[in-house]
Amino acid sequence: MLRTLVVRFSAHAASIAIVFLSWFGFAATAGEMTSSLLIGNARIDVVIERTSLHAPVKDIFLWVKAAAEAVTTYYGRFPVPEVLIRITPFEGRGTRDGMTFGDRGGRITIGVGNDTSPSELASDWMLTHEMVHLAFPSVDEKHHWIEEGIATYVEPIARVRAGHLTADQMWLDLVRDMHQGLPQVGDRGLDHTHTWGRTYWGGALFCLLADVEIRRQTNNAKGLEHALRGILEAGGDIRKDWTLEAALRAGDRAVGVSVLQPLYAKMKDKPVRVDLAILWSQLGVQSDGVNVRCDDNATLAAIRRAITTAESNAVAKHSLLPRPTAVFVGRAVGSSLIGLAK
Repeated sequence: MLRTLVVRFSAHAASIAIVFLSWFGFAATAGEMTSSLLIGNARIDVVIERTSLHAPVKDIFLWVKAAAEAVTTYYGRFPVPEVLIRITPFEGRGTRDGMTFGDRGGRITIGVGNDTSPSELASDWMLTHEMVHLAFPSVDEKHHWIEEGIATYVEPIARVRAGHLTADQMWLDLVRDMHQGLPQVGDRGLDHTHTWGRTYWGGALFCLLADVEIRRQTNNAKGLEHALRGILEAGGDIRKDWTLEAALRAGDRAVGVSVLQPLYAKMKDKPVRVDLAILWSQLGVQSDGVNVRCDDNATLAAIRRAITTAESNAVAKHSLLPRPTAVFVGRAVGSSLIGLAK
């Protein structure tokens, strides 16, 4: 039986229609349920192995739809023409073992606990994280930090912009976790230090610094999303094998300023120490670990707001954004956010 439901959601300056096909699906093979949805010109096929999930199928689809909505809102379109999402139930609650691959046009595997509630699915971040991976080319293994860093940084921003997470919660989480990306003793730069913290949060730190610097240099007219969209529009999605240098070059070209390439040159084989306390203060993020307060009078408050609201022209009237003091320990390069540790 085929059922079609059109769900409309508000994206920045556009309305995007998502069409659900085969809402209740059909048995592709024994013990599997298969259904599809369309988002723009992209098709998402969902296969649920062994239909032992207690959550209603419609809630599984709402979960997939929410993740696709968030990624589409951030990138302006869904990253690939089609993707297969294979869901494997397990005993328990929550999600786990999300992985994204570039073969077969793009595919994602993820586990969902068979006791997972609809509210737990609604607050999940993992599927959005995996879908972000679709929007960047496959690069050499030593650059895995950029793939995980982008997914770690973009996921909560995309969910905020889609209305699935509050900006305050996002900043609270970033202040709590970003320090895990700072270099430790013996660090040899992002390309040569493959710890969990440097891979995920070191990559996310690179993205945060790039986002702030792009916005500073363009007077908040463009941000990291414009660089990542430029890479995607140049053909750089997970199905393609690129060099990291080619991807960063395409990103810089898209925003019209040179940020990604010089930042990579400084962070790839040297430990770069960032004073996060200064950076949070400049962005106007004040956290006590439980609650967060945002100061709209802070030096880079306009940039902080633009990161989560997608208001690319959110600039103070009659003035350019102020140049922040250096947030790196060691030598500063001009007055930008790029510097090297001693």
